[in-house]
Amino acid sequence: MNRPRPPLGSPLHLLLLVCSFALAGYAGIRLFADDWRGVALWLAGAAVLHDLVLLPLYTLADRAVVRGLDAAGRRSRTMYVRVPAALSGLLLLVWFPLVSGLAGRRYRSATGLSPAGYPARWLLITAVLFGGSALLLALRVRSAAKRRPPAAH
Repeated sequence: MNRPRPPLGSPLHLLLLVCSFALAGYAGIRLFADDWRGVALWLAGAAVLHDLVLLPLYTLADRAVVRGLDAAGRRSRTMYVRVPAALSGLLLLVWFPLVSGLAGRRYRSATGLSPAGYPARWLLITAVLFGGSALLLALRVRSAAKRRPPAAH
């Protein structure tokens, strides 16, 4: 069910493009208003950290998973590892200061809440993601086995 998309030169496309640029401009002005040097440094550091450290690491991890599953003849099951790993990694990236304990004092002073428990919660969410993925894989394998005709002897 592919919906027809408006042509790139249509007025609707132009309106959506202008609105997205306006929203991005507004967010940029609000973001850079207080501490533009800190924000610029954070953005540059995040880009460098991603491109030089994180991208090679998760590329190597993904290749190891693909090779391992390919060697076992199960390459089609790669997504059952990739999806929970990506979601868990994204959560770790977003909440890293609290999961690692680096922002404990700052978090407590800003919110009045204790940062305790973030590592355990992240591990629990990771376990649930991988467990759910394993359960979904098991259900699909079982369903495929039921649909397969019995082998002739």
